[in-house]
Amino acid sequence: MGRYVVRRLGQLVVVTLGATLILFACLFVLPGDPVAQVAGSDKARDPAVIEQLHKQYGLDKPLVVQYGNYVGKLVTGDLGEDYTQGRPVSEILGPKLANTAKLAVAAIVIDIILGVAVGVVAAMRRYSIWDVSATFITTLAIGVPSIVLGMIMQRFFVVELNWFPLIADGSFKSMVLPALTLAIIDAALVAQLARSTMLEVLRADYVKTAVAKGLPRRTVLFRHILRNSVIPVITYLGISFGTLLGGAIITETIFNWNGIGLALIQAIQQNNNPIIVGVVTISVAVFVLLNLIVDLLYAALDPRIRLA
Repeated sequence: MGRYVVRRLGQLVVVTLGATLILFACLFVLPGDPVAQVAGSDKARDPAVIEQLHKQYGLDKPLVVQYGNYVGKLVTGDLGEDYTQGRPVSEILGPKLANTAKLAVAAIVIDIILGVAVGVVAAMRRYSIWDVSATFITTLAIGVPSIVLGMIMQRFFVVELNWFPLIADGSFKSMVLPALTLAIIDAALVAQLARSTMLEVLRADYVKTAVAKGLPRRTVLFRHILRNSVIPVITYLGISFGTLLGGAIITETIFNWNGIGLALIQAIQQNNNPIIVGVVTISVAVFVLLNLIVDLLYAALDPRIRLA
């Protein structure tokens, strides 16, 4: 187990370095000067000012040197300095990542409670009115784009009913709609995944044996059926949670939620490369770590799975 964890952490380093290197290369060939907005419209015409800013931020050096300097700082937790605010990127993105994490946790909790519950009921009552209704509703929810769902919810609950604030302020009330927007589609996918995997497990010989032995229905459900059907659901939830922590760009933009997804959009509009690279670095690292956690949960839930 220890060797496996060390090996996966090594993969995290390689993947993070690879992703940031590709991003550096892409940003290097894009048109436009990232320090032009810092210099201002008048000063930007002065080559001396531009040259001074390039030296200040190390933009006068080759790409390989710039990337090497970034990696050297990254080892110490330094994500660089923001061009426009003159502040460390980690200091800027820290509170935004916390806001995104709150939104992601709320969405995942809704996914687990709502999605798994609907999937279990649908599988245990196969072809009943509950199953047919759940299949229809989840299929409909999956087909609705998140941007459309978010705009509909904002129009109805914010503009028409005035139940929630228009501008997100980080409070629980302002978090409800963006969390639901993120969760509804994922919950529908979780419900369908839970239903299909449970139906497969229900046909397994060890479940039939447990029922034939006269074990209580609750014991069969939780010890044999749910435990063996939850692994694909955990896989999807782990990937989904990593994506959410990487920044729910559309949802955060619609509801003006001050997370790293909104920060990424603003950084792209401002040609602010340090923020862009910082968000991508955080997203990749979080995604790989969550995949490691999911793999470790595999071994805990199913002893047949060996991580070696």
